[in-house]
Amino acid sequence: MLLKVGELARHTGLTVRTLHHYDAIGLLAPSARSEAGYRLYNAADIARLHAIQALRLLGLPLAEIGAVLRTESDALPSILRRQMASLDQQIAQATALRERLGLLEQRLAEGTPPDMKDWLATLEQMTTYGRYFSPAEIRSLMANWKTVADRWPPLVAEVAALMARGVPADSLELQPLAARWMTLMGQWMDGNHDLVARWGEMYRREPVARRDEGPSTELVDYIGEAIGIRMAALLRHMRTADFARLGPPPEDEWRRLAAELAALQARGAPPEGDAVQAIAREWARLFDAFTDHDPGIAARLMQAMAAEPVLQAAAVATPAVREYLVRAMAALRLKNLPPAASGA
Repeated sequence: MLLKVGELARHTGLTVRTLHHYDAIGLLAPSARSEAGYRLYNAADIARLHAIQALRLLGLPLAEIGAVLRTESDALPSILRRQMASLDQQIAQATALRERLGLLEQRLAEGTPPDMKDWLATLEQMTTYGRYFSPAEIRSLMANWKTVADRWPPLVAEVAALMARGVPADSLELQPLAARWMTLMGQWMDGNHDLVARWGEMYRREPVARRDEGPSTELVDYIGEAIGIRMAALLRHMRTADFARLGPPPEDEWRRLAAELAALQARGAPPEGDAVQAIAREWARLFDAFTDHDPGIAARLMQAMAAEPVLQAAAVATPAVREYLVRAMAALRLKNLPPAASGA
């Protein structure tokens, strides 16, 4: 089947003038002409035209397209692959843009109608976040922020107070706040240490990421040093892969149980008693879930807690209550041993 120039123009959306120009510069010469001298294009010509247009969409100027088609014997398959890769990239960029616009719409909808300054600040902030996080990650961070937002200001204020007092970053006094900081970051970032690292990098490098009410970089570096000391203590006993397995620490439940243990201890209840044993079982259940039901991780974490004063400084229970709990746990394990193993 042969197409006249007008027919080819209608099928492709190009103008007759464009096809004439391609012929004039030797880029697309028709394979035949009618008796009346009209240009006639066959299937091979149409395939070449597709290659020309594909290369144009990839950004190549007409002067270079001819050379590409001459030097590549299997030009069309290669061009198709390049065009599809280019389209995939455009789709990905368009999808990311649409998701960011959706996030922007959601963010603006959550507050009062913004003025121009707010609009520009939000756009700048979203652009900055886009350099460090994917749209899906930004969506997750925004959703999780609602669950931790109210807990950050008092924590930042407590850290700032210690820094103002001149408490050294390596002081055990700072460790409870370092532990709380790590817990909040973990809850905000879904326990993803890569996200935490990228957030820290962005916060230090990008002024727009540090809102007026946010902590100063000096404060972040101060608590960061304390967290580094804590992590070093953990890594003396645990594997790096262990941290990805740990769940959210149930600190509120542990604090409640620690208070109940302290009250029982003050009343002289024995570690083997039913009330203390019930708390020990609940503590063990929470710890088992926290360590992903992995006895190896649990053992390494308990070893770290027993050996490192830095970790003990942030424990939810006092040393006396911890020792009381250890005795209760030992009695609980003894109760759970088979008769031959327990000596019965």
